[in-house]
Amino acid sequence: MAAPSPASTGLPPELTDATRDETSLRRFLHGLPGVDQVGVEQRAAGLATRSIKKAAKLWAIDTAVRMVDLTTLEGADTAGKVRSLCAKARRPDPERPEVPPVAAVCVYPDMVATAVEALRGSGIHVASVATAFPSGRSSIQVKIADTELAVADGASEVDMVIDRGAFLSGHYGRVFDEIVTVKHACGNAHLKVILETGELATYDNVRRASWLAMLAGADFIKTSTGKVSPAATLPVTHVMLQAVRDWHTSTGTRIGVKPAGGIRTTKDAIRYLVAVREVAGPEWLTPEKFRFGASSLLNDLLMQRRAQLEGHYSGPDYVTVD
Repeated sequence: MAAPSPASTGLPPELTDATRDETSLRRFLHGLPGVDQVGVEQRAAGLATRSIKKAAKLWAIDTAVRMVDLTTLEGADTAGKVRSLCAKARRPDPERPEVPPVAAVCVYPDMVATAVEALRGSGIHVASVATAFPSGRSSIQVKIADTELAVADGASEVDMVIDRGAFLSGHYGRVFDEIVTVKHACGNAHLKVILETGELATYDNVRRASWLAMLAGADFIKTSTGKVSPAATLPVTHVMLQAVRDWHTSTGTRIGVKPAGGIRTTKDAIRYLVAVREVAGPEWLTPEKFRFGASSLLNDLLMQRRAQLEGHYSGPDYVTVD
């Protein structure tokens, strides 16, 4: 294993010791409490039935808008498409200037410079996927170059994917080392570590991967690439929210959470906001600590917002189509 990450300096002794070598890391991760599958799924389902009143719903919609990482990650992406997405990020609803901007625009590394220029002066972050997204199947040299390209062109956030094959084979030290190395390549950019939870098979693995990423220096832990099914789910996000809550209890540091993939409706988004408040705490109800990775969610949020204010639903042609 590489030297401990910057995040592991100043930690409680048991966490510092966990990163000492492969054996210590394995012992720590497999010593974490097991996840009660029935319990976490029942609680997620129970919280998902919560209803909120009209004034609170408008607040929730605006909060969700502020938390969106507006994303385009397609092979057919063009500079024009990215500029259009950035214009929408700045002014989600051109007819209602009070609608807040989104948190970030997320693109491939070769589109970062275009996004940076289009968002200049807006305060909206530019995020970029890296490390051979979405598979993660490449050499560490390529992953470093991928990250450095994005940061050099102005990305302030990097979304990396872990080597799921290494993780599932029990090579935790290899995964740890890659995260530490990519974190170093990020410089001042924040690092979001994508666990690709749909490939991890169990909630116990999700908990272990969450702690592994935080030990290695993640600023955010992210569910999915959006390219694998299932992507984000409420029970998986509950497990990750529990992990960041427990990390904060142990270290005093708050790590962010980003569910991504499959979150398309306002009802979905509000269910996640309820989970954030009830599982992690209200301190996570901020774009600095919670994000939605989404492309179509913003449209539904805007339509539901209009419905709250106007008393009727507008058609989808009232918002721009991404």
